[in-house]
Amino acid sequence: MKQCIVLVLAAVMCGSISFGQTATPKVTKRQVHQQQRIKEGVKSGELTKGEAVRLEAQQHKIAVDKAEAKSDGVVTAKERAKLQREQDRASKKIYRKKHNAREAK
Repeated sequence: MKQCIVLVLAAVMCGSISFGQTATPKVTKRQVHQQQRIKEGVKSGELTKGEAVRLEAQQHKIAVDKAEAKSDGVVTAKERAKLQREQDRASKKIYRKKHNAREAK
C-alpha cells in the first residue's frame, strides 16, 4: 500500500513537471546568437549605429514577449510559434541590414 502511494505521488509530480513548461532554451540560444550577430556587424562596420539600435530594440521586444509568455507559468505551443516567427523576422532583418550598402563611419 505504501509503495503504491509513493508510485502515485511520483507519477503526479512527473506529470505536473511536464505541464509546467516554462523553459525556452531554443529561444534563449537563438536570441544570444542574434545579439552576437548584431555586435559583430557593428564591430566590422557592416551595421551603422542607428541600424544596430533598431535591431537591439527588436531583440528587446522579443525578450519582453518571452517574459510575458512565461509569466503565467506555461509557454504554450502558440506562444512558442509566435516567438519563433518574431525571431525569424529579426534574423532576416539582421541579414538585410548587414548586407545593405550602408557602412558605419
